[in-house]
Amino acid sequence: MLDRPTLITCAITGNITKPEQTPYLPVTPEQIANECLASAEAGAAAVHIHVRDPATGRPSMELEHYRDVVDRIRKQNKSLIINLTTGPGGRFVPDANDPKIYAPGTTLVPPEKRVEHIAIIKPDICSLDLNTMNSGADVVINTPRNVRIMAKVIRDAGVQPELEIFDSGDLHLARDLINDGTLDGPGMWTFVLGVKYGFAATPETLLYARNLLPAGAIWSAFGLGRTEFPIVAQSWLYGGHVRVGMEDNIYLEKGVLAQSNAQLVAKAADIIKQMGGQVANPTQARDMLHLNPA
Repeated sequence: MLDRPTLITCAITGNITKPEQTPYLPVTPEQIANECLASAEAGAAAVHIHVRDPATGRPSMELEHYRDVVDRIRKQNKSLIINLTTGPGGRFVPDANDPKIYAPGTTLVPPEKRVEHIAIIKPDICSLDLNTMNSGADVVINTPRNVRIMAKVIRDAGVQPELEIFDSGDLHLARDLINDGTLDGPGMWTFVLGVKYGFAATPETLLYARNLLPAGAIWSAFGLGRTEFPIVAQSWLYGGHVRVGMEDNIYLEKGVLAQSNAQLVAKAADIIKQMGGQVANPTQARDMLHLNPA
């Protein structure tokens, strides 16, 4: 049994899940903020936030959408830990005839643009992806140079980076960046399990990844799709924190769509409690993560 409470992060809407897959996916800033607040009531101490175009439901990088979501949350809940994504803007789709040229679907932008909202809004935490990998039929690119640029903006904003790790190479890159002072160690880490061509969502993979971390690191893990809840249990058993949400999985159980992110959080909280654990509230989570009090 762990001697400290477990942080549940809820990833509300993401970039990949499509509105046509589920009618319950939050799209507008109001819907996203309301899902964040309801998830907090269900047991989430932190929320991981992407934004979308309210008219189309497609992923967005608009500063005002981020600001609207954060303002709505803060008006009602000042203690909930806000974690904004910096993942959008890293996708490359090569032209079929000339792979040096980008094709429709490419989102690549300068690294400074990917963290513009972090410098302005200054959330508690923001994700920092270190992966360069195949993603579906496309490629996600996070070069060491671009990661360094983003990390400096994040540090200058006084925001804590959450290091998103999709495979072992990402972890080794992050350790190098800690060793040369680009990132502060031992770091806050999240293992992404179940992305094709990345870490498999298995106990063996999770144990391997955990054992590569620097001493004293704070870490969590999540599994995609049907592996979401098994990884909640496995992460807790290995001493980690957990993440759930419609970014990663839209089903409450086989064939049953979750009608809210709060339902996914409540199920994760129940799993933790049934194994003998405790769920961290935002105050406890802020203390564990060395964040400023609300």
